[in-house]
Amino acid sequence: MNTNLSPRPSKIIDEEVKWDKSQIIISKTDLHGTILYMNDAFEEASEYNKVELIGEPHNIIRHPDMPKVVFKVLWESLKKEENFHAIVKNLSRTGRYYWVITDFEIERNEAGEATGFTGRRKAIPESVINKIEPLYKTLLEIEQVKGEKASELYFQAFLSEEVQKGYDEFVVDLFEEEMAKNASPENEKENENNKLKKGLNWFFFGDFL
Repeated sequence: MNTNLSPRPSKIIDEEVKWDKSQIIISKTDLHGTILYMNDAFEEASEYNKVELIGEPHNIIRHPDMPKVVFKVLWESLKKEENFHAIVKNLSRTGRYYWVITDFEIERNEAGEATGFTGRRKAIPESVINKIEPLYKTLLEIEQVKGEKASELYFQAFLSEEVQKGYDEFVVDLFEEEMAKNASPENEKENENNKLKKGLNWFFFGDFL
């Protein structure tokens, strides 16, 4: 694919993209991460149009503030055909950023074989960003100074010692906590009766913003 149509920005701008955060960003990729489909919300948030991104690798929107170990864990889970949630800071065409929570669904053919992935992304509350960003900054600094392996070892130790859970569960629980904090009195009983479920049902439950 000729990537001249979709260059990565030459300058990083510390400014958030303005987009409709009530929308769900959707993309479909093959097993190698090549973009096959993107919806209008993806265009708005990324500031790329469909002609520019179809056929391109999904990592074209990877922000340099993101530690590589997060994507390593993500791809290891997808290769095992496991659903996975991740909190990601993405890079727009103009060099700005937007934070999202992603849920992945495995696409299969009639024989049940994995053929690709559908990613659905929603905006996340500032309170979640404030909790995850320091961890990502530490991982990135270790990666840059000591290498990717050292960053991965720290990440594993952090999850084991400080949160006592895997990354996917850690991400989901962050949202459960924020849902509980932001629930209005009239919705508390409903939220109690409708416990969040990990996976696609959980992802589409409620509005965190």
